[in-house]
Amino acid sequence: MNSQDFKRKLTAVFSADVAGYSRLMGEDEAATVKTLEDYKQVMFSLVEQHRGRVVDSPGDNVLAEFPSVVDAVECAVKTQKELKSRNDVLPENRRMEFRIGINLGDVIEKGERIYGDGVNIAARIESLADGGGICISRSTHEQVVHKLPLNYEDMGNHKVKNVVTPIHVYRVLMELPSAVSQLSREPESVAMPSIAIMPFVNLSGDPEQEYFSNGITEEIITSLSKTPKMLVIDRGSTFTYKGKAMDLSQIGRELGVQYILTGSVRKAGDRVRVNAQLIHAGRGEHLWAERYDRELKDIFALQDEITLRITQALQVKITEGEQARIYGKGTDNLDAYLKWLQGQDLLIRGGKEGNALARRMFEDAIRSDPNWAQPYVLLGWTYLMESLSGWSSSPESAFDEAINLGRKSLALDDSLPGPHGLMSQVYLYQRQHDKAIAEAQKAVALGPSLAFAFIWLGSALMYAGRSNEAINFLQKAIHLNPFPPAYWLRELGEAYRMTNRYEEAIAEFKRAVQADAHYLNSLVSLACTYSLMGRAKDAKAAAAEVLGKDPHFSTQDYAKTLPYKEQIDLNCVIGALHNAGLK
Repeated sequence: MNSQDFKRKLTAVFSADVAGYSRLMGEDEAATVKTLEDYKQVMFSLVEQHRGRVVDSPGDNVLAEFPSVVDAVECAVKTQKELKSRNDVLPENRRMEFRIGINLGDVIEKGERIYGDGVNIAARIESLADGGGICISRSTHEQVVHKLPLNYEDMGNHKVKNVVTPIHVYRVLMELPSAVSQLSREPESVAMPSIAIMPFVNLSGDPEQEYFSNGITEEIITSLSKTPKMLVIDRGSTFTYKGKAMDLSQIGRELGVQYILTGSVRKAGDRVRVNAQLIHAGRGEHLWAERYDRELKDIFALQDEITLRITQALQVKITEGEQARIYGKGTDNLDAYLKWLQGQDLLIRGGKEGNALARRMFEDAIRSDPNWAQPYVLLGWTYLMESLSGWSSSPESAFDEAINLGRKSLALDDSLPGPHGLMSQVYLYQRQHDKAIAEAQKAVALGPSLAFAFIWLGSALMYAGRSNEAINFLQKAIHLNPFPPAYWLRELGEAYRMTNRYEEAIAEFKRAVQADAHYLNSLVSLACTYSLMGRAKDAKAAAAEVLGKDPHFSTQDYAKTLPYKEQIDLNCVIGALHNAGLK
């Protein structure tokens, strides 16, 4: 096959066939063919409804692909339910049950057909399913486990024909309702509430005030993330909807949450007006709506009040100690707070210039309130970013300043996750892995729904050589931020690579490339992993893409950015990259 005639892509492969097909044909060929054609038409229609494409359908087989693995599994569940209802009116010996297997994997596309391990694995998984059942691969399970109201049975690893590595398989349990699906029938308190705080709309008529509405949104998310009694989606995902017309039920499904908070902010002079509405995403029902007109100096109490109303509406009982941690802002200095909000907004935008501007805002905030820990934390991040990104003429001095600011923030307030997160990253790049892990664990304990805390811990564990543990925390971070930045996906891919789960690693690296084509490390990781898999042609292609984006790429310089505890892990990466053609 000429490489110019095909392309590779990541897709969700749906494979189905009829259980006991030979018996059915042996007993009544005509009736079996008629039922088969009727059932196939049902399946074709459902595939189309779920934005999939039927690739082939010879005999009793159906092969389809979906750009979304969530759509693929939803289609499989609806298919089995529809076919079951049709089977219920047939004599038991004439019932036709399909087995369905789904795999998220890399395939070769040539014309209208798809080939490769991604397809083979789906077919092998399908054979493990019962009639009327669905089996999915681990890569599929990880993408849908928190996004669909289903339960799953872990079937462990299975050695299957023509696939070298054993495949980890899960059975979809359609008859057992999950905690999410029970919500419509049981008290809401049965399951941990999940919520997405959408970006508050700036109604001030001044784009320069955007930082203020963003900051209020961020503060509510951060406050709620400090309780272990609810799941709060990270701002990195909710802000992807900013400025877009919002179908709240669709957003609820995409983010996997039951509740959504929307709102608007109008800041004028020394007054502020905030409108907030809490909505049940599935039912579209308003649980409460409130308008607040306050003096600007009351913004701290206002944010606490909104947070309190959310916890009350969701029936989350907060102890006095939790209240102190959740509601405490740490400053009553309005000027310091506004400067900090502006700096935070600039830092989130990223880039060298934004980093420098954010630093000035944090320095101003510290001058206004030198006893408030938060500006020291983010000021420390600006220095750490400057050091690690090569923006400083003296990276060692910038790194030392990050250490000093991290220690200062801890001395001022060690009850915040942020200071521990900063120190975790500092220790990681000092190759003090045990300290990095310990600080990240403290951050997780203090921010049990803070996505970044799980990234800090997962990264520290991965570079310490504990990738099996790291995977769980990195997956948790991505669950809290379903639209994560590219480097989060790359970190998860690296953890998969270090546990020899190469196909899953490749899938994450490709997602990272799609999330940010300018993030070079994703392509480097692809080249490394393909090389380790023995896929020399793919490794060299990925390496060529790296050099196309950075002709001066140096494996030696790249290696300096990888804080592995064990030299053998670093040597593995360097050797693989050299084999791929990167020097």
